[in-house]
Parts: sequence; C-alpha cells; structure tokens
Amino acid sequence: MVDMGVQIGGLALANPVMPASGTFAEGLADVVDFNRLGAMVTKTITAELRSGNRVPRVAEISNGLLNSIGIPSKGLDYFLSETLPFYRQFESPLVVSISAPTADAFAELAGRLQLPGIAAIEANISCPNIEEDGHAFAMSASSTSQVMRKLRAASSLPLWAKLTPNTGDVVAVARAAEDAGADALVVANTILAMSIDTETRRPTLGNIMGGLSGPAVKPIIVRMTYQCARAVTIPVIGCGGIADANDAVEFMLAGASAVQVGTATFVQPHAMTQVIDGLAAYCARKGVDRVADLTGAVSDAGLRLGDSEILP
Repeated sequence: MVDMGVQIGGLALANPVMPASGTFAEGLADVVDFNRLGAMVTKTITAELRSGNRVPRVAEISNGLLNSIGIPSKGLDYFLSETLPFYRQFESPLVVSISAPTADAFAELAGRLQLPGIAAIEANISCPNIEEDGHAFAMSASSTSQVMRKLRAASSLPLWAKLTPNTGDVVAVARAAEDAGADALVVANTILAMSIDTETRRPTLGNIMGGLSGPAVKPIIVRMTYQCARAVTIPVIGCGGIADANDAVEFMLAGASAVQVGTATFVQPHAMTQVIDGLAAYCARKGVDRVADLTGAVSDAGLRLGDSEILP
C-alpha cells in the first residue's frame, strides 16, 4: 500500500491534496467527504465585512476561467461563531486563508486566530496592499518580508504564504517569505488577465480585469513551482490548473510537496478525491512506496538551462 502522508511545515497531512482557497465551502460537504482531504482551506476571510466586486464576477474562456470576486467576506466575528464550528467536526486539518490591506492588519487578524480547530494560516499576500499603492504584497520581496515578519511575530501557528504569479521575480519573493518566517509557500494565485465580449464590445468582467485560473495557467505555475522549490528549503504547495492526478504528479515532480485543486472542483465536485485516488494508483503502478518521494523527482540532471531561464 502506498504511503500517502506528507509533511508541510510541521503539519502532518494524510495526503497531499487540498482545495484552493475560494473554491471550497461548507456546502461541498453534501457531496464530498471532507475527511478524505489532506487539509481543508477556507475561503479567504477578512476582519471586516466586504461586499466584493461589481458583477459580472466570473467569465468562462477557452481552457480556463476569469474571476474578479473581490474577496467578499462576512467578517471575522461571523467566521468564529458560524464557520469555524462547522469545520471542527471533520478530522482533516483546517487551514484558514486570511487577507488584510496592511501588514499590521494582517498581524492583528492572525493573532485572533490562535484557536482550537485551526491548524495553520494561509496568508493571501496576493491581495492589494494599501501601503504600496494597491500593489499586492507578494509583488515585491521587501513588502513580502514586511508582512510575513509581522505575521510570524503575531502567530505561532504554521504560516503559509500564498504568492502571486504577477511579479517579475517570484524567486526573490519566495526567498523573502522563507527568510521572514513562512513555513510553506503556496505557488500561486491567479494570473491577471482580461477578456472582451466582441458583440457588446465590453469587458466580460464588471471589474474589467480579473484572475485567470484553470488548465490554461498550469505550465506557467509548474515553472514557478520548479523555480521556487529550487530556491527555498521550506515546502512548496502547487496551485494552478490541477484537474486530475497527472497534473498533481507533474507539480510534485517539479518540486511541490502538496497541491491545491481549485477551478476543477467547479466542473467536477469530486475532483479532489479523484486526484487522491489517482495519485495512489500512479504510485502503485510506478512502484513508488511513498507519495512524498515524487517531490522534486523530475529528471532534469544534465539539461542545459535556456538563456531566458530565471533560476537562482
């Protein structure tokens, strides 16, 4: 039997498959056994009430999905009184995704989540940073370092940094997050994109631009996962276009210790459990005793890097 267990920054998971934040909520428990997941990752919460962006918020495109949800949130008090008790009934560890407009607000929110039933915090530092003129924290190494250091000082829970692909130097950002105390990296959030309805000549999203997810982004995020995993010593969690077990294997070979499934769940609610079963079947077929042995096992030795490669 294949050992499906993995370690993510001190947190033991029964398997390496979990949801991507924003694609997972309580209602999914009606069709998916949450206890089968390696971890549960909440929709991003904020301290305050948020209504989100103007509609339309979602647009389908060829081989992917555009969204501009805007992190709607019922606030921290609602999460603590209503949402957290719901998740406490399951065995899988709960990872709470958080967002805030400033480094101090991130730290304050993290400090209030030192509670039973919360196993780790995923800091969505891909969100706009008021202190940097609206640019995401994870777009630069300096702002990443600032927010992660304050988060680390405020919380003793395992701390995952969710990076953005919308940066010119993801390796520098990854290293800054590790140096500032992150226990793991999530690579990565959606890619800034736009589409236009040619009949109406209007953007398909009410917010004009949004985040691209789904199969279209996978090769880009696999590349980023490979780069980040080579640059840091903490675990990397791959996230971007994973729809089946082969996708998950590809991310793990590139260096991911675990994976997050997002858009695929909208298409097939059982996508995550199918990935878990498929990973086990792949390992059994290939004679791999431990799924963790896939991490970083790409056969790249002796290959010449291209001149445009951005590697350390």
